[in-house]
Amino acid sequence: MRGVLAFYTRPYSQRQVRVSSGVSAANEVPGLPMKLLLVEDDAETAAFVLRGFRERGYALDHAQNGRDGLYLAIEGSYDVLVVDRMLHAMDGLSMVKALRSAGVATPVLFLTTMSGIDDRVEGLEAGGDDYLVKPYAFSELAARVNALARRPPASKEITVLRVGDLEMNLLKRTVTRGGEAIDLQPREFQLLEYLMRRADQIVTRTMLLEGVWDFHFDPRTNIVETHISRLRSKINLGRENDLIHTIRGSGYCLRAPATAS
Repeated sequence: MRGVLAFYTRPYSQRQVRVSSGVSAANEVPGLPMKLLLVEDDAETAAFVLRGFRERGYALDHAQNGRDGLYLAIEGSYDVLVVDRMLHAMDGLSMVKALRSAGVATPVLFLTTMSGIDDRVEGLEAGGDDYLVKPYAFSELAARVNALARRPPASKEITVLRVGDLEMNLLKRTVTRGGEAIDLQPREFQLLEYLMRRADQIVTRTMLLEGVWDFHFDPRTNIVETHISRLRSKINLGRENDLIHTIRGSGYCLRAPATAS
């Protein structure tokens, strides 16, 4: 994100960035009106949209080209971005792609005259969340913006688990401890992932049977104990500190060794 932000540290033309009077560039105070950013170079369309939302109590910023829009979208805090596709300085698709590359997940609604199916697909694949073709009814635009604003914020998917010096990369399907690779079988990997996601918690034998083996009955075998033993020997090999602890009468607990104060 810093690379993108560093390149766009100044608007394309300071005179072309229109910020609503009395509205700050970042609106994070609970209770304030919904904050929108309109990126539109057509003066008549912009005036229509700005007037419509202001009459409904929204706070708006307006950029007249894609580069200024990118600058404001990265620097500010908005509930929804309304973006035209055919813009000066930087087109709408390029602007939204740059936003997504910078890690900005603010919902984007494309507002454009480009009505083809391929145009819609291209807009959505570029990172847009909705697509409305001109001409349109303002009531529909407002409804779509409200729907986007109601969406819960996207949560970042966890791809790496860490407990002490033990690290699991869920994408690469690798495990290391202290930087040294540990070779695990698929079931061992699954078992360790289950334990790492519940680090510092007691995990019972029944929980492991259901969560790792999908057994909803007791198979009357020592399958859990055997796999725990194998896993423990692999992640503890050549090390003094045991990460997997047996809690008598309860189950198991994966936790990092206490550090000396």
